[in-house]
Amino acid sequence: MAVLLRLTCVCYPLRSSMQSAARMAMNPRSNKSSGSISCLSTSTSAGTTQASTQIDNRKLPVLLFDIMSTVVRDPFYEDVPAFFGMSMEELIECKDPNAWIEFEKGWINENVEHSISFCTLAFGVSMKLRSNNSIDLPGLFSVELGRKFFKDGRPFDLEGLKNCMRSGYSYLEGVEELLYGLRQNNYEMHAFTNYPNWYQMIEDKLKISRYLSWTFCSCKNGKRKPDHGFYLDALQHLKVDPSNCIFIDDSKTNVNAAIALGIIGLHFKDAKTLLEDLSLMGIQISTDEEGKEICYTSYDAVGWWSICLD
Repeated sequence: MAVLLRLTCVCYPLRSSMQSAARMAMNPRSNKSSGSISCLSTSTSAGTTQASTQIDNRKLPVLLFDIMSTVVRDPFYEDVPAFFGMSMEELIECKDPNAWIEFEKGWINENVEHSISFCTLAFGVSMKLRSNNSIDLPGLFSVELGRKFFKDGRPFDLEGLKNCMRSGYSYLEGVEELLYGLRQNNYEMHAFTNYPNWYQMIEDKLKISRYLSWTFCSCKNGKRKPDHGFYLDALQHLKVDPSNCIFIDDSKTNVNAAIALGIIGLHFKDAKTLLEDLSLMGIQISTDEEGKEICYTSYDAVGWWSICLD
């Protein structure tokens, strides 16, 4: 049975996180099969020749997802303090304030021998060099996470911590279905996240790569949000205009950094709100898993409309 719902088009202020998006026209083009539902076509902003070429060959916009507390439950706030037998306040007080940040940037790893990539110089001294040939001191003098996690260097069960994190990873409610629906409509999606190489543990458990690519991880890029350089690197890699990217994150600081660069930023609260935000922007979302509705939302000359099949 199909139910077609039409709503009168009403203009009203969008959420603060979407105000930038409201000023940016998008044209999500694709090679659609017969029977697919398309959004109202609007003009694409003038960009570089390279970006324009990409627009002709890709379905836009490209979606960039933060992972922790946006797609995946973050065990750090509840499970990890319990693992150490501490309150969160106690853990924050005694852990090294820089260790996890450096771990996320890839400056330190679990083991010293994996922490430093070496370039052997003519005089036999090995050191890690940046692209501009200056010495990368954080990489050169890094210590493994197990020795630096706590300020006082106390030993702890690193494998036990990893198991604690692994068991705590799960999709946030409704998010996997949302990702599935976006994938069904052929949207290009990438992770854009601050996380160490433990992202592989998330992938092993949840198989997130079924829906999006682990393209932009701070441990691989050496930069973290809200560093503007991280966002600019992503835009350069994707070869799209900022207005053809939607960035979703639970951190307002990270979202605001994206908006400042012309990227459309959405502040994540929950899957239902994100679904509403994306639908308001004309993003097609469908779900056809067994026992679930197939829903499309779009906009035409009459107004916003939705069709659901069961």
